[in-house]
Amino acid sequence: MSLPADLFRQLDAMVEERGLPSRSQLIAELIRHALAEHEALTRPEEMLAGTITLVYRGDKGRVRHQLAQSQAEYLKEVISSQHVFLEDDQSMEVLLVQGPAERLKELCDALRAIRGVHQLQLVTTTALLPPLHEQDEVAAKVAAKVAESPHKPQPKDEVAA
Repeated sequence: MSLPADLFRQLDAMVEERGLPSRSQLIAELIRHALAEHEALTRPEEMLAGTITLVYRGDKGRVRHQLAQSQAEYLKEVISSQHVFLEDDQSMEVLLVQGPAERLKELCDALRAIRGVHQLQLVTTTALLPPLHEQDEVAAKVAAKVAESPHKPQPKDEVAA
């Protein structure tokens, strides 16, 4: 790989500042990040995992309420969230998300449209979380266990007080 001398020096400085063992490790990380961004842009159906980081003004709960409403519309994509209060009546929220790239973009657009949101950044990866629940599979396993059980629950005797 050939790089202009100035870019090469900046790359080496970044490797040193981050304490990485090699230039190759940094380049691989940057390529993975660029590939995840590329997937999100060119393959809207591609499943991605990542985080959405928001900074917004508190505004007496109105913004938080609207954020919660928007997130509720994307229950399948929002895995969890973490909130912290910042200085000057600002808050930061980090959402752990997973879903089709197109749905994650729609979620970001919906959150960005809320008045009071100052910053929003989506960082994605093509590595996915394992399936949290496979509803049909879980239900089948529970039904099989119940059917196999030699002991069926007996009604408890009522005790008169």
